[in-house]
Amino acid sequence: VQLQASGGGLVQAGGSLRLSCATSGYALGAYAISWFRQAPGKEREGISCINGNGGSTYYADSVKGRFTISKDNAKNMVYLQMDSLKPEDTAVYYCAGPETAGCTVVGDVMPPEGMDYWGEGTLVTVSS
Repeated sequence: VQLQASGGGLVQAGGSLRLSCATSGYALGAYAISWFRQAPGKEREGISCINGNGGSTYYADSVKGRFTISKDNAKNMVYLQMDSLKPEDTAVYYCAGPETAGCTVVGDVMPPEGMDYWGEGTLVTVSS
């Protein structure tokens, strides 16, 4: 299994970016797929997930209403559309796979320990 995030870069506050995650060997049509981020000096944060059949999504409160997750099973691609970006969104963003049909959410948090596969991250920097 390989997951590779891309699309990061430098953007001004209020701007938008779309991250992509190319998957290989991962049953995207059957399993959930997630996005995490890690800012300097902070713990890795689960921010979004879409379940295997695409009918359910999860968003952390920190990104709810601004970020949108989607996927294209035929292309083995996952996307994270990020709008109204804030300086506090600056982080390395990762896609990760739990190899379960549903998103792994405990309480209102998606813990990184629930993931089976991780891709290389992509850096997003939001300037004020």
